This record gives sequence, C-alpha cells and structure tokens, in this order.
Amino acid sequence: MSTKFEIKKKIHLVPTQMGGARLLSLDFMRGLIMFLLALEACELYVHIRRSTTNHDGFGFQIIRQFFHNRWQGLHFWDLVQPAFMFMAGIAMAYSLTKQIEKGISWKERFVKILKRSGWLLFWGLFKRISSPDWFALDALDVTDILTQLAFVSIIAFLLFNLSIRNLIVSCIAILLLTECLYRFWNVPGYDQGYTDGKNFGNWVDWILFRRQSSGYVFINWLPTAVHTVAGVIVGKIFLKNINPIKILLGAALGILLIGYGLDKTNITPIIKPIATSSFVLASLGYCLLMVTVFYWWIDVRKYRRGLLFFQVLGMNSIFIYLFFDIVGRLWLNEYTLMVVSPVFQVFNLGQPATLVLASLCTFAVEWLICYFLYKKKIFFKL
Repeated sequence: MSTKFEIKKKIHLVPTQMGGARLLSLDFMRGLIMFLLALEACELYVHIRRSTTNHDGFGFQIIRQFFHNRWQGLHFWDLVQPAFMFMAGIAMAYSLTKQIEKGISWKERFVKILKRSGWLLFWGLFKRISSPDWFALDALDVTDILTQLAFVSIIAFLLFNLSIRNLIVSCIAILLLTECLYRFWNVPGYDQGYTDGKNFGNWVDWILFRRQSSGYVFINWLPTAVHTVAGVIVGKIFLKNINPIKILLGAALGILLIGYGLDKTNITPIIKPIATSSFVLASLGYCLLMVTVFYWWIDVRKYRRGLLFFQVLGMNSIFIYLFFDIVGRLWLNEYTLMVVSPVFQVFNLGQPATLVLASLCTFAVEWLICYFLYKKKIFFKL
C-alpha cells in the first residue's frame, strides 16, 4: 500500500491515463518544469550569468532566456508559469471526470476545489515571506504561481461542465474582458493601458493593498485562467481517446500566429507581468506545442530512456516547489557551498566554477531526496 502524506486531495497534475494506459508525456512535462524550477532555486542560472563576461556572445544570449523578460517581449523562462497552469487544467479534466463517474455531487466537488484553493493560497503566501512585515497589507506578496492557481482553479471548475466549444468561447471572452479593462480603464493615473505602474492591474493593487505597484500584478489570475481552461480542453480531448496530434498542432500554430501578430502589429504588446492577451496566446501556443511533441515522442513513439529522472521530480511537484524554494534557497544552497568549496579549491577551480558546481551538488542532493520519496511511495499532495 502506498504511503501518502496529504494536506488534502492532490491538485496536481495527473496521474493521467488515456484508454487505460498512463499518459507518460505529461509525467515528463511536469517533471521537466520542476527540474527547471529546481535548478533556478539552486541559483545555477544566476551563477552562470555572472560568470558570462561577453554579453554579446551566444552563451549570454542563451542564459538570459532563463530569466524573466523585464516588460515587453518573451523569454523562455516566461513560459514556466503558463505551463504550470496549463498542466493543472489537464489534471483537473481527469480528476473531475473521475469524480463525476464515482457519483460525487457538484456541491461536494465544489467544496473540494474551495478547500484546495484555500491551501494553494496559504502556501503561495507562505512561500513569499521575506521580511517580518510580510503580513502587512501593503507588503503582502500575492503574485506566486500557487496564489494565482488558487483563483484560476475555481474559474476552471465553474466552467468545467461546458462543452469544448463553449470553453473556447469562454477563453475568448476572458481575453476580450482583459483587453477592455486595460484599454478603456479611465481612472486618472491608471489609464495608460500597457504602461508599467500606470495600468488597470496597478489600480487593483492600489485598491486592494494600498500600494503603488509596478511589474507583476495580483489580477493576473483573470487572463491566466485561460491557460488552465485550455488545459481542461486538452484533457477532455485526450479523454475522448482520439488522436490529438493534428488538432493540437494546428491549434498551437494558429494561436502562436495570433499572439505574435497582435504584438508585431502593435495592437497588444506581449507583456508577461500583466498577462496581456497576446502574452497569454503566445505562451499557450508554446504549451500546446510542448504537450504535442512530448505526446508524439513518448506515448506514440514509445521513447522511455531517461524518463525516470523526470518522473522522480514530477511525482512530488508540490514538495519540490515549496521545499526547494524555501529550505533550499534559504539554507541548503549556502550550506552545500560551505561543504564543497574546500574540496573544489584543491583542484584550483576559480570562484565561478565553484559556484556552478556547488549549485549542481545542491540539485543532486535534492534529487536524491525526491528519489528516496519516490522509492518509498511517499508523495506530498494538496
């Protein structure tokens, strides 16, 4: 019997099955995202960027993709949060379908999603504590992925029983609402559309938290709900046991074209911090491409080599996201560096190389912890 430590039911991201067989491509995609987040928590990207002196070189252009773009534009790292939201939607499709088949009432399912969202909100706030004044309203950080997921999960649940066609219409309606709010909001000082610090999202932060914010805004959960609802749509497509490759590939390319088209024609710029409609569409297109390629390579072509490495991480995604970022970033990184630095000094390695290797050592320790939990069938879930 599997041993499980549960706060409540899992949010997460699957066990997914299609026609009775596990959908391993989603296991891989989930593990890949957690792998990238774990390396970020180990500060590997920071150390590599600091050691890259030629800012015009190819190496620096690659490593800068592992950091968020400041405002307009899209980096690779800007896709992590959308992918997280997207996979949560796929998981919801499987989870809610299973609950419906078991005869669990809508009210019971709604109570479950409310409790789950409550825990997500709690951990999202807890993870962002950085000062003794963290509970002050104007210092409360409500922009974490888990905080956003708490709200989008409720939206996706309320829309779940709609047909695929009507879910698509709902996504379009959410994006149109977002467009209108940012374009036509006329409160003085917050009526400059897509200008940092002077837009609708900043106004919401001022009303709710009494702070003059810039960059990322709380109301992002509204447009990014499209990522999760789109995940629900994809989950429903998989559940129909049809070949989804052509459908998903066509949708991905079309959505990418629209997203980048809005940006290039200066209709709506791609801006992640306020999740403009063009950003949501472009990032969703990439998410659809990823899940299509992974499905074709792993579930259709049956490629399995190296899958366990990512499964170990993916099966404890909430543990990774919380433990690695809180315990790892605030303690384990420095402790590992203190332990391994004298060893690397024996080989006359410079500081940049020592820092990079120390980050990899920290990740190795954390992966082994996940492997231990995996072998013991201990899974931390919400």
